Amino acid sequence: MSQDSIKGRGAQKHVHNRFFEHHHEIRDDFLNFCHAEEEVADPNKTKYIDVFPKSLVNTVESPDVGMGYSANPYQGCEHGCVYCYARNSHEYWGYSAGLDFERVILVKRNAAQLLREKLNSQSWEAHPIVFSGNTDCYQPIERKLEITRNCLKVFLEKKHPVGIITKNSLILRDLDILKELARDNLIQVNLSITSLSEATRRLLEPRTASIAQRLKTVAVLSENNIPVRVMMAPIIPSLNSHEILPLVKEVATLGARDVAYTVVRLNGQIAEIFTDWIHKSLPDRAERILNQIAECHGGTLNDSQFGRRMRGEGTFAMQIKDTMELAKKKYLKQGPMAPLNTTLYQSLKKPQLRLFDEP
Repeated sequence: MSQDSIKGRGAQKHVHNRFFEHHHEIRDDFLNFCHAEEEVADPNKTKYIDVFPKSLVNTVESPDVGMGYSANPYQGCEHGCVYCYARNSHEYWGYSAGLDFERVILVKRNAAQLLREKLNSQSWEAHPIVFSGNTDCYQPIERKLEITRNCLKVFLEKKHPVGIITKNSLILRDLDILKELARDNLIQVNLSITSLSEATRRLLEPRTASIAQRLKTVAVLSENNIPVRVMMAPIIPSLNSHEILPLVKEVATLGARDVAYTVVRLNGQIAEIFTDWIHKSLPDRAERILNQIAECHGGTLNDSQFGRRMRGEGTFAMQIKDTMELAKKKYLKQGPMAPLNTTLYQSLKKPQLRLFDEP
């Protein structure tokens, strides 16, 4: 990483919000003024803004992501993963997909209340709801606010199935609730581990839990009979693509039930953010990595075609697919994860239905 890098951040620049007419830029004369006045031009602080949505649970239309419903207690993510597909969604809130995505975090303090209202709805039938389909529900501010923990309490009370996607070991704080959910097959955890290299992690995901902590999280969850799937997402050619076999071997040893992957795609504004970042962070390898990413997507950095965009195409994408299949066949012996239990919620919601089950 260059000396001029913005410490602790993935994106290294602001990018223009496509929905705005006007551009924002920091001019040299402003920087000179700040220097002369001994002021900081960019304090690089995280801002948290309360928002008050009317609903929490979203229907997921994409056939690629393996979930029907998702919920996000936070918008934006301080983890700062430079490749994150969710960056583009920050523009709908009026912010930049670049630095704003990781420095302006929108907080839904009423998430547990909204979830309870949803699960109390007469029209709702049990379907697994995934926390979080967009931004991490265990990002750093969750340690203080406990919004995700309060939502898990609602799931446990209602006996409703829930999935979790995270790359933060903070999830272990809620082990007491997770164990209760697991007893009734109401929980699956998807833990993102993109590399076994701490140096690579610091570059790609500057404010996430360390690799050692994430591996420990896999082990602790597995020891407590909480099903864990590791997400090697995304796989980036010439950056972490060589780690498929050792990573699958390691997490399988720790008790992971499954490993899933995606091939990186730089949709929307992420192409500009990632290209700027990689030229600053890995200048000697930047063009090779970008060219190989494009090779996986028909010559472009992005592919929006359902059924193809998450896996890529071409020789390199096929090599990744074959290597992952080999790794799973060699190291994962437990078989597929069982579907989550939806019957308990339905029977609690409509106890009269139990009469038909009695002898």
